[in-house]
Amino acid sequence: MSAEGTVPDVDELARRLTKATADRTSIGRISDEAPGFDLATSYAVQRRLRQSAGPQVGWKLGLTSRAKQVQVGVDEPIHGFLTGAHALDLGQPLDTSVLIQPRCEPELVFVMGSDISGSHITAADVLGATSGVAVGIEVLDSRFHDYRFTTPDVVADNTSAARFVVGAPVAVGGIDLRLVGVVLEKNGEVVATASGAASMGHPAAAVAWLVRALAEDDEGLRRGDIVLSGGLTAATPVAAGDVVVATVDRIGTVSLACR
Repeated sequence: MSAEGTVPDVDELARRLTKATADRTSIGRISDEAPGFDLATSYAVQRRLRQSAGPQVGWKLGLTSRAKQVQVGVDEPIHGFLTGAHALDLGQPLDTSVLIQPRCEPELVFVMGSDISGSHITAADVLGATSGVAVGIEVLDSRFHDYRFTTPDVVADNTSAARFVVGAPVAVGGIDLRLVGVVLEKNGEVVATASGAASMGHPAAAVAWLVRALAEDDEGLRRGDIVLSGGLTAATPVAAGDVVVATVDRIGTVSLACR
């Protein structure tokens, strides 16, 4: 780590987070050691992680719901990347032994039907570029002790990305994604409920925010990309033997068994 008050070394931080993932051992907050660690530096760390992460399949939003912001003590949305290595197939169990402290949350997942980019993209633009929307379960796994982090910490940690599973997409025409009901169950018990509006008022608005954020780095969404539009409830911890089910009215149901 660099001297106190200066910007920390991006390569060093990327190596530290990569090692924590490989060792399945959580670490202390970067922000506690480096007062110069800011949001710009944290996204630079994330970009460095992308370079060695394998083929990218899409993006994810984080902290788009008030429930999640309260749970982890931050107050703004963030974004990360998804790779093929993160993906679980339908029916494939989650191997909790390779993770540190997994948690699951329900998502509305956008499948892009065309490229979209730009600094003035709206929710309507996103809906026009979307080929379908699916139910998803995202598995989070913070590399920081007890999920305690600042916004720069979690951004550098690729927004706690670990695994995800996505159901079959359906056409969005005629479905008001603000109003769809969302239920998260664990071992047959309802642990959380929400509506689509929990993600920045409308999940497509969250994706539009992502597109505008990516435009700052001359990036955008591409045809075929999937976008996890943000956890709609607080995330629930899981362990071997648990079964998590996410249901979104008019969209579908996805289940995930843990071993």
